Parts: sequence; C-alpha cells; structure tokens
Amino acid sequence: MADTSDTRTPAQIEADIKRRREVLAETLDEIGVRVHPKTIVGDAKAKVVANVDHTVGRAYVQVNRVVSEVRAQFVNDQGAPRLERVVPVALVVVGVVGLLALGARRRRD
Repeated sequence: MADTSDTRTPAQIEADIKRRREVLAETLDEIGVRVHPKTIVGDAKAKVVANVDHTVGRAYVQVNRVVSEVRAQFVNDQGAPRLERVVPVALVVVGVVGLLALGARRRRD
C-alpha cells in the first residue's frame, strides 16, 4: 500500500502547483513556436541552405584539386611551363578551334 501522507502545507502545495503551471506554460509556448508554419518553413530553408553550402564547398574543393593536378602537369616545381606538354596541347586547341571555325563558316554558306 502506498503512503499517502503529505507533510507539505497547503501554501507549499499551492506554490508547487503554481511553479508547475509556469513550467507547463513555457513548454506549451515552446511547442507552439516549434510547430508554427513559419518556424517549420524557416527550419527547412536553413537545412536546404546548409546542404547547398556543404555541396558547394565540396565541389569547390574538388575543382581546386583538379586544377592543381592539371597545373602540376603543365608547370614544373619552379613555376616554369613544361614546354614538352604545353606545345602539344596548344596545337590541339588551335586545331579544334580551327575546325570549329571552318564548320561554322560552312554552315553559313
């Protein structure tokens, strides 16, 4: 059997009830703010922005890595161009641009 005796005075019980009501009121206010449509939309937007920022950051790092690797192929440790690699690539680029120019010229005629 449970002991039902309470040694608190009625004033203490009333004070406890008052404190409990204040805590419950705060909790209900917090719940009201959390489930408000503007709060939900704001939280969703913040998550999307965070994910986009994270994705963009990862893409930036990846692009930076690729650029560094490509640069290392065409520049030596002292920063001078590696002509044995630059000249063939330049010739290919000139050839492709020339072919594209000829193709565009033929379409106009």
